[in-house]
Amino acid sequence: MKRKITIIGSGFSALSAACYLAKSGHEVLVFEKNETIGGRARQLKKDGFTFDMGPSWYWMPDVFERFFADFGKKTSDYYELIKLSPAYRVYFGVNEFIAIADNLDEIVATFEAIEKGSGKILREFMAEAQSNYDIAIKDLVYRPGVSPLELVTIETTKKIGQFFSNISRDVRNKFKNERLIQILEFPVLFLGAKPSDTPSFYSFMNYADFGLGTWHPKTGMFDVVRAMESLATELGVQFFVNSNIEKIIVENKTAKAIVVNGERIESDLVLSGADYHHSETLLDKEHRMYSEQYWESRVFAPSSLLFYVGFNKKIENISHHALFFDTDFYQHAKDIYDEPQWPAEPLFYANFPSSTDITAAPEGMESGFFLVPLAPGINDSESLREEYFDKIIQRFETITQQNIKENIIFKQSFCKNDFVEQYNSYKGNAYGMANTLLQTAFLRPKLKSKKVRNLYFTGQLTVPGPGVPPALISGKLVSNLIDKQFLKV
Repeated sequence: MKRKITIIGSGFSALSAACYLAKSGHEVLVFEKNETIGGRARQLKKDGFTFDMGPSWYWMPDVFERFFADFGKKTSDYYELIKLSPAYRVYFGVNEFIAIADNLDEIVATFEAIEKGSGKILREFMAEAQSNYDIAIKDLVYRPGVSPLELVTIETTKKIGQFFSNISRDVRNKFKNERLIQILEFPVLFLGAKPSDTPSFYSFMNYADFGLGTWHPKTGMFDVVRAMESLATELGVQFFVNSNIEKIIVENKTAKAIVVNGERIESDLVLSGADYHHSETLLDKEHRMYSEQYWESRVFAPSSLLFYVGFNKKIENISHHALFFDTDFYQHAKDIYDEPQWPAEPLFYANFPSSTDITAAPEGMESGFFLVPLAPGINDSESLREEYFDKIIQRFETITQQNIKENIIFKQSFCKNDFVEQYNSYKGNAYGMANTLLQTAFLRPKLKSKKVRNLYFTGQLTVPGPGVPPALISGKLVSNLIDKQFLKV
């Protein structure tokens, strides 16, 4: 039987769920508060420059292929992928960097040249990481987080020790060179927690990095948003932008409608792909599953200070993705998680999409995206933003040995206050809730409300967790639960 389903938000998880639910035959309406769809993956166009405002790393291409295959499609039906070579560079000092190649053999050779004997160890480490990837990404993450028994399989019981150790300890037991250690610890930062708080099992992120490589949709990550919108539209999904959701109406403990820009929209089922904490504030207090104390006690992934910058010349000595680890990696992590404050000497990330995509900047110019991870809930002001922009640009100029500040013709910042205002993000977090041991799978906020019938959630604060591929999976998981409910009726 066809049901009317209203979806709040239009990020990757909401788009994914919309496609699956429409495929099941439901009438699906998606409401987005901002003027364009995509959630945090929106696009910024200004003065001839184009920027992905949020996600910029295309990892785990198999997850994207699996999503489109569910609809009899391929990613190539919608967008072209370019494998980046090198995948990225990690800078440690003045024109001193390690380039990560686009294949494991070259990466092994790089490790061996830096630390004798580490090449063989890396191959062994990667074999284990691939095994974990096969278990996690091909199986475990496609389970809905309903029961702890979902984690109990023949394969996971063989790896039980990895759930009680951590990435940092595991890597340090195998490698001695500090730079190599930091490169191996870097991928789990996408999971939103310190390597020392991330179970060893999550080494599957290293396989996503070194094993599967780093890709780039030809004209940016927004290509994926367009692809999913196109697929959803083909399936009959309707989209409404500039549609602020003010309340979820509950009658007789059942979600009955949403209020959008003052108008009541009736619904057989409500699914929120918006920030989970914010979504619950749209409910009267008695209908919320989680208290403010609960949210306060969770470990959240960082917020970010972002700059979208247009330069009137091409930038030298750089790659598409670049990590600047020339300051204390562990002090910055401490400033995010242990003693939240603005870091004195922040690590930062720079992305130059126009080095791959000629449409990202006018001819002869460059588009640059700079990111500094920050503690969620931190104080945010224009003066602090400018202070930190000056810090990172000065270091960038020194490390890459060139002057670029005088070549800036466009700059726009985005930080904690913007995450709150534009995405209703709890404490302005950028990536969701961290995947620590006590915030994994069934220990994360639930996809289905236990207090309100016909109310569901999806996205980075629920299962499986932060990141674009997990968001696609989250949409599939919640749509499966909804389909099962309707089959019982």
